[in-house]
Amino acid sequence: MQLPVVYQKAKEQVCKIWTTLQPLLTVHVGLASSATALIILEQCGKNKGYQERDACGFHPEGACCVLDGPEKIESTINMKTLWRNISVEGIDIILSRDAGRYICDYTYYTSLYYGNGRAAFIHVPPLSESVTAEFLGKALQTIILAMLEQCGEQRE
Repeated sequence: MQLPVVYQKAKEQVCKIWTTLQPLLTVHVGLASSATALIILEQCGKNKGYQERDACGFHPEGACCVLDGPEKIESTINMKTLWRNISVEGIDIILSRDAGRYICDYTYYTSLYYGNGRAAFIHVPPLSESVTAEFLGKALQTIILAMLEQCGEQRE
């Protein structure tokens, strides 16, 4: 599902995912236009600091995702473990604790909030000659399968 670059609409879609589909895990993928050959695994979402306006010229009330929500929420997926144990030939993978204060981080925090931490966020580079759609799809498949393995281990 593609989310719009609009805070409120992105929040509505994320809430809909959690209430109607009730997934084991939701994985969000966002574009990191400054990363040329880099996949970034985001560990946590932040609630406050959303001053930048979205595609419709708005920013969230109180510049936060959820009024009175916790300052940050960690994913139940241990991205550090994932980062240590996974490699994809032809692209670097790094760990991050700051997805920025725009739609990506807003979506991630919202999903972590409504999904009780059962969400993940991956920043990917733009497509290029070296990072093709097929290559990126296979890399994401490898990463998401490792995330699902962690989910299975947590359930046991």
